Amino acid sequence: MKHWGKRIAKIALGLLICLVLIVGGYVIYMQLNYYRIDDYTQLTVENDQPDGVSAGTDYTIATYNIGFGAYEPEYTFFMDTGEMKTGEKTQGARARALGETNVVTNTNGSIELMMGLDCDFYFVQEVDQSATRSYHVDQADMIRSAFNTYGYVYCSAFHSPYLFYPFNEPHGSVESGIVTMSKYHIQESMRRQLPVSTSFITKFTDLDRCFVVNRIPADNGKELVLINLHLSAYDEGGQIRKQQLEMLNGVMAEEYAKGNYVIAGGDFNHDIAGTIEAFPSEQKVPGWVYELSDEDLAEGLSFVVPDNNLEVPSCRGADIPYEKGVDYTVTVDGFIVSDNVEASSEVINNEFAYSDHQPVKMTFRLK
Repeated sequence: MKHWGKRIAKIALGLLICLVLIVGGYVIYMQLNYYRIDDYTQLTVENDQPDGVSAGTDYTIATYNIGFGAYEPEYTFFMDTGEMKTGEKTQGARARALGETNVVTNTNGSIELMMGLDCDFYFVQEVDQSATRSYHVDQADMIRSAFNTYGYVYCSAFHSPYLFYPFNEPHGSVESGIVTMSKYHIQESMRRQLPVSTSFITKFTDLDRCFVVNRIPADNGKELVLINLHLSAYDEGGQIRKQQLEMLNGVMAEEYAKGNYVIAGGDFNHDIAGTIEAFPSEQKVPGWVYELSDEDLAEGLSFVVPDNNLEVPSCRGADIPYEKGVDYTVTVDGFIVSDNVEASSEVINNEFAYSDHQPVKMTFRLK
């Protein structure tokens, strides 16, 4: 009996040592493959167009987070949590899209939706180049091919080695980014690195947050500065949000002080239109929702609140499948403009058919 007890103890010890080695090796692998892209990284403009823009002319721009082609209405994401008004806690289930076919269908749907807006400029977020979560469908190339008459800029915003979590469906490796498209000449495109969390787990699971500064010449010697952004969402305590907004404000204020036209748009991951409790829902307001207003911006800058901001939201919670009037919704996508830009916008309603976000289209004129 003692003999068997010793053998079992040795086996258990051996298994424990193996487990420690595997976990330790995996942590080392993640750490060795972890890096942040340098600030002030010059980006390549593909298929650049020849013409600049003109003051006094109307232009259109749209921003759309396509959610790596995963977020059809029934899709839920494992990092999203919430609470029903009954007190029931909710959490998303999936780390990957429902299937490769779903990714292709949703990406094509998003492309068709954007093309129907017929804009001069586009900002697109969460565009996967090659990722386990989206079955290595190259969404960046799909968008580039569809908009082949536009100038095109891809910027890496999430690059992660293989994340073996959740254990039932690992998120895997990710190369994803944000895309800027333009019918007009982009004379420079620069990636700016935003402050991000350096906590051990979050630094592997959150995006490598950034914004892209695109410079387009105007006919009066000024520049139209288009800033494509995607700010942090999972930020307990709001410290990262504060740092990111401070940096963004500094860049926008500097460009405005030069006399340039400034438009910053994308996924702010915070309520930017006074919609924190605007839409019917059976859920409580999630903890990640924070309200931003013009008071949070530098002088001479303001949010463009969509004309239909109390009718159509731009984002849904992904902790439960989407059902209008049940799922929590809010507007976190849109634009900031400088005072020398006249603008109006609207959220485009398609009932979250292809993403957990909906496009926001803005018409603007340079004064």
